Amino acid sequence: MTETPLWQNRNFRLMFASAAATNMGDGLIAVAVAWLATLLTHDPMLIGLVATARNLPWFLFALPAGVITDRIEHRRLIVGADCLRVAITLALLALALTAHPGTIPVLVMAALSFVLGSAEVLRDNTAQTFTPSVVDKLQLEQANGAMWSAEKLTSEFIAPPLAGLLIGISIALPFAIQAAMLLAAILLIGNIRLPRRVQTAPHLPLRAALREGMLWLWRDVPLRRLAFILGGFNFIGYGFAAVLILYGQRVLGLDAVGFGLFLTLAAIGGLAATLAGPRLLRHITPRTAILLGMAGFTVTALILALNAPLWLVAVFMVLDGFSGMLWNIAQVSYRQRHIPAPLLGRVNSAFRFIGTGPAAFGAFTFGWLISWAGSGADAWGSAEAVLLPYWAAAAIGGALTLYATLRLHLR
Repeated sequence: MTETPLWQNRNFRLMFASAAATNMGDGLIAVAVAWLATLLTHDPMLIGLVATARNLPWFLFALPAGVITDRIEHRRLIVGADCLRVAITLALLALALTAHPGTIPVLVMAALSFVLGSAEVLRDNTAQTFTPSVVDKLQLEQANGAMWSAEKLTSEFIAPPLAGLLIGISIALPFAIQAAMLLAAILLIGNIRLPRRVQTAPHLPLRAALREGMLWLWRDVPLRRLAFILGGFNFIGYGFAAVLILYGQRVLGLDAVGFGLFLTLAAIGGLAATLAGPRLLRHITPRTAILLGMAGFTVTALILALNAPLWLVAVFMVLDGFSGMLWNIAQVSYRQRHIPAPLLGRVNSAFRFIGTGPAAFGAFTFGWLISWAGSGADAWGSAEAVLLPYWAAAAIGGALTLYATLRLHLR
């Protein structure tokens, strides 16, 4: 591929705009789904179940999604996955308009979240595999930084407070806007034109194709260790995020608008990292960036567990956002450059099966921890019960950071 300045690359501009549109909508419904769940039930386990349902497909379908990614033209896969997401978003919109408090509506929402998450597994894996076909390998850090900046700016900086305002008008509005954003993204990604067909893998039988991707990952010891470390952090990280709404409501006393603003704190740090990260990564190794991300998360979890003053929580949420985004840019770019192109979809999905699959269980486990610790108190559990998952996150994060410091050595 001839190296063209990144922002003169028409295909990249279309991909960037598509990512911005989808991430804006995703940020809106992330808040809306969590808030709708609290309107339908006060049971922390059921609230955690909704988050679990959306993340469970990473455990169930990541591996076959990689085979599909390596076999079918990437642009068509992204468009197809987004069409399915439109349909599920409209179903969630209908639920938001008609549901009444109770267990059944929450279970329906969990089922819809599961299907939505399944489409996201295919879409996200394909999008990461597609990027090296759109930009030159020397531009991967810059391109990934730009894509992450689109995500942070839209889904975590603009969308959360906007979602709070929209929820104040109608809980259904975020879902309607998400559907519109997805339709715009479909049109944008559909207009990408590559000079040659993206290389796809031979059509091996499913089991053989899965085995080939898993074996490649397993034999690459540094990448395998990184996958398992990431899996541990996603277990605690998604649990951390799944019950953050209870932390905001129960510990900090925030309303919908306040919680939306609270979520932007990490986005501020993440946005700064997307701007400074590609330049910073020229001077530090991917391993250093990954260790900084681990340490940032661990200390932030400890600050929340200690029920620190709001200003201190805010500072560390920003720092966690910065270090976590630096970690993401470094490890995604490393994988895209390190894994052979014909295997990228399968190895990437195997990596994310190990690295992202545990997220679903973390969300449910942290909800269960609050429910167990708060039993005998009111239906929400005490404020102390809400702090318990953050103590667990800090302890596990510290152990994983120590292990990575001693054993993680990337090539």
